[in-house]
Amino acid sequence: MASLQASNFLLSSSSSSNQIHAAISIPKLPSVRFSAPKLRQPTIQSEELNRKDGLINTIPIQNDVHSTPLVQQTSSVSMATFQLYAVLEAIADRVEMHKNIGEQRDNWNTLLLNSINMITLTAATMAGVAAATGVGAGVSVMGLKLASSVMFSAATGMLVLMNKIQPSQLVEEQRNATRLFKQLQSQIKTLLAVGSPCQDDVNDAMEKVLALDKAYPLPLLGVMLDKFPASLEPAVWWPTKQSPNSNKALNNNNGWTKELEMEMREVVEVIKRKDSEDYERLGNKALNMNKVLATSGPLLTGIAALGSAFMVSSNSPWAATVAVVAGALASAVNTFEHGGQVGMVFEMYRNNAGFFKHMQESIESTLDECDVEKKENGELFEMKVALQLGRSLSELRDVAKKSSYSRIEGSPMDEFASKLF
Repeated sequence: MASLQASNFLLSSSSSSNQIHAAISIPKLPSVRFSAPKLRQPTIQSEELNRKDGLINTIPIQNDVHSTPLVQQTSSVSMATFQLYAVLEAIADRVEMHKNIGEQRDNWNTLLLNSINMITLTAATMAGVAAATGVGAGVSVMGLKLASSVMFSAATGMLVLMNKIQPSQLVEEQRNATRLFKQLQSQIKTLLAVGSPCQDDVNDAMEKVLALDKAYPLPLLGVMLDKFPASLEPAVWWPTKQSPNSNKALNNNNGWTKELEMEMREVVEVIKRKDSEDYERLGNKALNMNKVLATSGPLLTGIAALGSAFMVSSNSPWAATVAVVAGALASAVNTFEHGGQVGMVFEMYRNNAGFFKHMQESIESTLDECDVEKKENGELFEMKVALQLGRSLSELRDVAKKSSYSRIEGSPMDEFASKLF
């Protein structure tokens, strides 16, 4: 019995060891599941990510898988906007050109003034030294006389040219052109920022650019503005026919009332009777003074050149005296004209007169517009007029009331419309 139990134990242990060995030698492989990612349909957020620089690519998704999707591309930027940006680039280029040319012509004024004065004073000094030396010096005195005559002649020619082009007036023209182009640039930027431009805005901007080009030309030959007109004519840098700015109506009358229209008409009358008339009067005075100075300078240097020439032939003391005195006076006149920039003063008055003329035409064209919806909003327009004249709204209304009272009573108006100039 003992032997049988022992044999059974050995058999059971051997069989179990065989099972364990088999389980270890042949392991079961674990099952691994692979899941394919599902394709997600584009949502509204994915469409928003396609926005770039104002362009929206819209791809409509159709539920039918057999149908072909229709791809549409729409743009929120109009052609008028692109054209206005092109106009802005041209304006920026003109601003830079007028600025650079203005600096160049300012250098002309300084260099020509100093050079002509040095030539004139040197020639007068030579003439005086030659007269004081006397006849006994011989050839050296003759050289001084000839040099003096040549230098006076050169100064005369240079002074005629300088007085013809009036460099200080040219500089003022470029300053005003730069300022007005920058003003137009700001207006277009404001329109692009707060408005929805159309083709009429593009045409209006183009006309304003061309009008400025005509009012302030860059070349000197052929198209240079007349520096000595018969009388002062206000500068005109805007198109002859202007359409009033259209703004969305804030109420039924678009901000306009009978009282506001009467106020604007009185402001126009004050500008005509006081501001425009005063600047035209001052401009004509500056013009006449400039004409006298521009004629006197070359005339005096020419007289000095003739005096030096008579010194060469006759050795007359009177000829030397005329040459020295005329040369000194020519230098003083030249300094007063170009150092004092009388031409620039005339141009300043001309542009101020043009500013008031522009305001008159702008107000009158707005008031004459019959369609209220096409007018610029009345409250906004009143504020712009007040700012351009350097007044508050209450001060502008007071000026209109004073003008009305003075016309009724027949008394003269003692106040100007503008407080800026």
